[in-house]
Amino acid sequence: MRQAFRQQGFARLYGGLASSMLGDSMMLLVLSIWVKTLTGSNAMAGLTFLFMVLPSLVAPLLGVLIDRVRRRPMLVWGNLASALVVLPLVLVRDAGDVWIIWLVAFGYGVSFVVLPAALNGLLKELMPDELLVEANSAVQTTKEAYRLFGPLLGAALFAWLGGWSVAFIDALTFVVAALAISSLPLDEEVPERTDEPVLQQITAGVRHLVGDRVLGHTLIGVGLSLLVIGFVESSIYALLDAFDRPPTYAGVFVAAMGVGAIGCGLVASRAVRRAGEVTAIVVGLVVFAIAVGGIAAAPSMDVVLVFAAVSGAGLPLMIIGYLTLLQRRTPQAIMGRASTAAEVVMATPQAVSLALGSLLVVIWDYRVIFAVVAVVMALGALHIVYWLREHIAAEWRQGAGASRALAEPDPAERVAPAGAAPPD
Repeated sequence: MRQAFRQQGFARLYGGLASSMLGDSMMLLVLSIWVKTLTGSNAMAGLTFLFMVLPSLVAPLLGVLIDRVRRRPMLVWGNLASALVVLPLVLVRDAGDVWIIWLVAFGYGVSFVVLPAALNGLLKELMPDELLVEANSAVQTTKEAYRLFGPLLGAALFAWLGGWSVAFIDALTFVVAALAISSLPLDEEVPERTDEPVLQQITAGVRHLVGDRVLGHTLIGVGLSLLVIGFVESSIYALLDAFDRPPTYAGVFVAAMGVGAIGCGLVASRAVRRAGEVTAIVVGLVVFAIAVGGIAAAPSMDVVLVFAAVSGAGLPLMIIGYLTLLQRRTPQAIMGRASTAAEVVMATPQAVSLALGSLLVVIWDYRVIFAVVAVVMALGALHIVYWLREHIAAEWRQGAGASRALAEPDPAERVAPAGAAPPD
């Protein structure tokens, strides 16, 4: 990861992202804890995550906007808007105000679509191709590292001062991020406008993902996994109830995931370069599936936390591998639309799983739910292995050079979308 920080501007970008990610790590769990505390309902707490995912369903429309403007100003104004979004939380007083929490969760979901897509484009312009995996690894490892104390700090502030204090700090971190990114020494070109019909512009990202064989099958496998992974978030409070733990103990669970994520994240960039992006995604899915199955069978909370750490170790491989694969195989002209299209492919099943999980947690034991998650995630990994087995085999044969050699799509594997030239 040290090579990424030698690239001009990345250290400043990283500082801004680290600030906003700290606020996110404190706030995200607090939203559902807040709902659980006010209502006493596991299902309503689980629905909080659903409201965060809903904006992803209209992500392609936002993708067109992202590709029409420069990425740096988009990130600056997006962070400032996110700061304003969380401030209404200071008005929450009782169960009748849960709608405010859900409204903020929805606004958070919008920022989760716009900001990462803009960041993908900015990184592609700021970093050389060979350093993308280093940059992604630095950002994602830091994000996961915050799991160690961010949720615990947010839960502690919530219990001590109330949710308003977490909302204020979160807003402040977004402002810091906006200031840092606005000072980046980057002469960014203004994106060219296209005369394509609006519908073709909206669907350009989807057509790119479908036309690229590797991206397409990878997203299918990950999407199949996300069809059930939301069950975990919806069921976490049922798991805590089973071991007689309070809702705020969810922060300990997430922190345990952070321990595993940091350990894996520190070596993830090297692993992705040597094994290849697709292989890294498969390994990440398998590790997460094994960990969730272990949680389902765990006899005590101590064992649950061990497997939570194992599940956290699978996340960096999957996320870093996916982000790098998408950035390298996508032309800059449609990066925003491809990123948001991928978000839809992944967020739609996640939204379904969150909604269904909120229902299943009422009628199923959490152990059954976690076991189902483990099996389906394993099937997602098998889908990728089966359809991309030749690509994976080539990654292993070529070793450290596989990631770069296979990063550029083969003409036989993809069809360039209208209005976008294929990568060189």
